[in-house]
Amino acid sequence: MTSTAATGPVPKTVDALQGAHNEGPCFDAIWRERTIRIDDVQFETRWPAFVDSVRRETPVRSSLSMQLFIGDHELGALNLYSETPHLASPSLEDHANDLATHAAIALLEARRGQQFRSALASRDVIGQAKGMLMERFSVDATDAFSLLKRLSQERNIPLAQLAEHVIAAEKPPRT
Repeated sequence: MTSTAATGPVPKTVDALQGAHNEGPCFDAIWRERTIRIDDVQFETRWPAFVDSVRRETPVRSSLSMQLFIGDHELGALNLYSETPHLASPSLEDHANDLATHAAIALLEARRGQQFRSALASRDVIGQAKGMLMERFSVDATDAFSLLKRLSQERNIPLAQLAEHVIAAEKPPRT
């Protein structure tokens, strides 16, 4: 489990404990239910190893975990922690639900932007390798791309990674 935007060391620790024990409210919020509330970790029984570690290692006494999703795309969970029992009132849960909706949209857009930038970088690398193959073997762009694609499939290497190897092999050593 990775924390995308933990607000401090305590949330990072709680998230790490859930990952270490492979159990906890965040996992259940993501995969089973939309909202998971722990009113008091002293009396929580659903995740024994996790809550035992939370009691020993953190000041957290209550939490609210809300699924982040847009349509059918589950993205993660928004986790709110408190050092006092009974964090979640109905009013707070309503506000957290609104916040979770906005966080899901922001996270989805950030991921789309990252994927777009990655795709552009891959396209540039593939274009460079294609140009090198065109020059080296006196072939046109279509044949150079076909060669890259075939080698990628034969060697079971992603196309962009293969293109990086072609570029690296072409660079003269620095003196």
